[in-house]
Amino acid sequence: MGSQMRDLNQQLMKFNYDQNFQDDDFYISKSNEHVYNLIKQWPKWNKKFLNISGEKSSGKTHLINIFIKKFKGIKINAKLLDNENFEKIKNFQNIILEDLSNNIDEKLIYSLINNVEQEKKYLIITTNKPIVDIKFKIKDLQSRFKNFNLQSLYSPDDELMFALILKNLSDRQIYLDKKLINFIIKRIERSYSNITDFIYKIDEMSLKKKRSINLTIIKEILGE
Repeated sequence: MGSQMRDLNQQLMKFNYDQNFQDDDFYISKSNEHVYNLIKQWPKWNKKFLNISGEKSSGKTHLINIFIKKFKGIKINAKLLDNENFEKIKNFQNIILEDLSNNIDEKLIYSLINNVEQEKKYLIITTNKPIVDIKFKIKDLQSRFKNFNLQSLYSPDDELMFALILKNLSDRQIYLDKKLINFIIKRIERSYSNITDFIYKIDEMSLKKKRSINLTIIKEILGE
């Protein structure tokens, strides 16, 4: 275990692991630094409406939590927005609606946007895809979303994939050689959800096999 830990620490240092993990373990890379830097610049934004889009597990909620911790605000799931929550929102300068889709109360969302604009407040909405690409029944609501600053979290680059795999495995006390992690990166689809699924499978396999993960087990998990 001692040699494994030394090897892990060398990998962390080589990939600026400690330097790039900031704000409650959010890893900054080329895939997300543009959004991370933008939320840090509040309130010096060119628009008060912001849409952060990205696939599941891409870090949207993590970024929102960083924002609220630093600048304060209220966070509500878009599907749970009702008149009672609407009243609570009036007491906050920053309003965040998470996971907005077309399965919402469109009239209430439209009223919220108008209220935020009139009160000169800030509104952040997170979505799985850019908000302008979601179809809504109310045309005026659809047009309002064109006024948002659109920011997308990109697919994870090699550096981010390496860091996410390494951290998630080390959190589970599973230690892999750098060569094995690079082997994984080259063979799984470049998406956050696939990384999450792979970590789950490798953790499950580790418990099942009750031994160290090797190339044979990794190939089995990858279906090779």
